[in-house]
Amino acid sequence: MVTVLLYLFVMALVGAMLFLVASAVFGRSEELEPLPPGTTITVLPAEGVTGADVEALRFQQTLRGYKASEVDWALSRLGHEIDSLREQLAAIADRSDGPDSAP
Repeated sequence: MVTVLLYLFVMALVGAMLFLVASAVFGRSEELEPLPPGTTITVLPAEGVTGADVEALRFQQTLRGYKASEVDWALSRLGHEIDSLREQLAAIADRSDGPDSAP
């Protein structure tokens, strides 16, 4: 019985040592320095938002999900972009339906 416990202890010790050596050599690549307060990693262009921009959109994660202020900001920007595009389409449609256009 003592031999089995000693074997398990040695195996756990060897595993811990291998983990520490691997951590020291390779590091943890997912660790990034924290963002300064009040900044965000969320990026959208000022105008001309494309589907690729929306797909590339990332939000800072917090304890209970995504940071609400970033999500609200992104949704607001996308809403304004959609409204702008609809206004442009309506203006084009008005020009084509105007009195100068011939059937």
